[in-house]
Amino acid sequence: MILTSRDLPVPERALAVGAHPDDVEFGAGATLARWASAGCEVSILVCTDGSKGSWDPDADRTELVRTRAAEQRAAAEALGARGEVVMLGRVDGDLVADRDAISEVAAWIRRLRPDVLFGHDPWRRHRLHPDHRAAGTIAVDALVAARDPHFFPEHGLEHHRPGALLLFEADVASHVESARAEDVERKIAALEEHRSQYETTMFINEGDEGGERERFRRRIRDRAAECGRPAGRAHAELFARLATDR
Repeated sequence: MILTSRDLPVPERALAVGAHPDDVEFGAGATLARWASAGCEVSILVCTDGSKGSWDPDADRTELVRTRAAEQRAAAEALGARGEVVMLGRVDGDLVADRDAISEVAAWIRRLRPDVLFGHDPWRRHRLHPDHRAAGTIAVDALVAARDPHFFPEHGLEHHRPGALLLFEADVASHVESARAEDVERKIAALEEHRSQYETTMFINEGDEGGERERFRRRIRDRAAECGRPAGRAHAELFARLATDR
């Protein structure tokens, strides 16, 4: 880890692109909560429909799609995000960084005009889930397309270049965003809105109000403290920061 930058000025607008509902909250929830509380218009774009997000082989996947979209909207509210919540609706597990997906995300970048774009790090080593790899590539390629006027002129939208690209889940972090204790708690509150994911992602039994839930909260708090330590912060989130003009 070589931290070369820290604590961007709070932007007017930010857009976070995730593969599934809850990915953005895990990757950048405390940063987005802090920025939202300072007046940033935070928008969240989710690439897939979350239809495979259950360990129950008999799950009603149509209902799961509806549930996960509602959970994502509730999570955005818990973060204080007042921008758009965009569900692209690509089939969970089948996400591909093809021209159509890149075009669609580029159009949203041009529409929402974020100063900062967040996404999965597509170059993370040994990443297992194909949707995370694809979503990271889509976000990066969409930024390049959105910033240059000769990509996708059929959008009929003015081109837009975000001032910064922050990639979460990075192997090699170069940027730290400080978080207050209350930002970490809002991150936890947002994650806990994804109730359908308690068993599969958070390892919480639905009926448990004690030990498992508190262990999950402690894991998030401990991770925020661990990320803050190299920069002398009480809590933080780490990202790879890429220039947007190369």
